[in-house]
Order: sequence, then structure tokens, then C-alpha cells
Amino acid sequence: MFTNGCFDLLHYGHIHYLSQARDLGHRLVVGLNSSTSVHRLKGPHRPINDEQTRTHALAALEVVDAVVLFDEDTPLHLIEALLPDVLVKGGDWAPEHIVGASVVLAHGGRVLSLPFVAGYSTTRIEQKIREAR
Repeated sequence: MFTNGCFDLLHYGHIHYLSQARDLGHRLVVGLNSSTSVHRLKGPHRPINDEQTRTHALAALEVVDAVVLFDEDTPLHLIEALLPDVLVKGGDWAPEHIVGASVVLAHGGRVLSLPFVAGYSTTRIEQKIREAR
């Protein structure tokens, strides 16, 4: 299985999602946006945690078998290189809009969108911190 994301402030929603993804097969590889990539995608205030922190936090999870940094805005080249059997993203992505879906499907794989756990997001945590000041 393969998934990707910024995983800036690791929270329950991430852990639940990664556990669900891992349950779909034998190995879970997580593509992790580099700090430069996160900055381009999320804006000047992100990432909150650096690459080393985010990489080690993910790698420490029992459900994650490997973490691979990528510097592009999408993990397409990584997906093309790995050719995972299952490509997974969170519930805000329709399977047909998931980057790399056509590559995985062309090789007989599956593309799935897993539901989010309501109320958990890095953006929400960031907002709570700003409001608490």
C-alpha cells in the first residue's frame, strides 16, 4: 500500500487513517512531502515540524513500514517507481482524482479513498493554538 501527505502535526485522525491503510495489505509505504513541498502547498507558515521530526514520527508508528521523502508537489514519480498494489488517500479525495490512480489501475492495482475521522486536522490544531494566545 502507498499513501502520501504532509503529516505536519501527527494526530488521531492521521493514526486512524494510517492504521486503516495498513489493514489493506502487508506493507505500508508513506510518501512524505518535503518541507519545501509543504511550504509551496500550504503556505509560508507551514510546515510547523521539520522533515526530520515528521519522518521519525511516522517511521515510529508500528503500522508504517517505510517513509520516503519527495520534493515535488505530488508523489506521481514516486508512485510510478513503486507501482503499489493499493493507493490510498483520505476521504476528501475521490478515487478518480487521486494522483497516480491511472498508473496503479493500469497495473491491476486498487485505488481507495478512506473516510476521515471528523474533527481532526492539522489546520484545526493550528487554529486552536492561535486562538489560545
